[in-house]
Amino acid sequence: MRNQLYHIFLTLSALLMLAGCASYRFTSKVPAELRTIAVPVFENESDFPELDAIVTQYTLREFQREGTFKIKNTEDAAYKLIGCVTRITPRALSYNRNYNSRTSEYQHSVVVKISLIERSSGKILIDDMPVRARTSFLTQGDMLTGMQNASPRVARELAQSIVDTVLAQW
Repeated sequence: MRNQLYHIFLTLSALLMLAGCASYRFTSKVPAELRTIAVPVFENESDFPELDAIVTQYTLREFQREGTFKIKNTEDAAYKLIGCVTRITPRALSYNRNYNSRTSEYQHSVVVKISLIERSSGKILIDDMPVRARTSFLTQGDMLTGMQNASPRVARELAQSIVDTVLAQW
């Protein structure tokens, strides 16, 4: 009798779990015919060269990794993502007291504004929305090299936020 109750309990538990997962979908909410996107090279209004190209590259990689959208050229894509690196702010985090209190660690903050446009109608789904990311880096006396080394890390974080923001439209 006890063994029989155990089997009934297991069966009911399995049925409840299956019923709870019945509405879960493994597909995207983006309609299949609209799953293409163009990502031209971002503009750069900051004083730091090359970050626009790095952020664009990581954004393309993140769209490919995530898998909802296929990358197309502007003429063939359903959507166009326009980005602009607007601000880069290094902020001192720690100082080396043994070396004239020179800054030894910075926080690298980057702001990118993005717009998402539906190509067929010209409808703007996202209009100049700021996306922010930050990371830290050590300078070892050379701030520019430290910022260059931190650029891929901050670009990766920006790309993840950009793709998440685009997908949140559906």
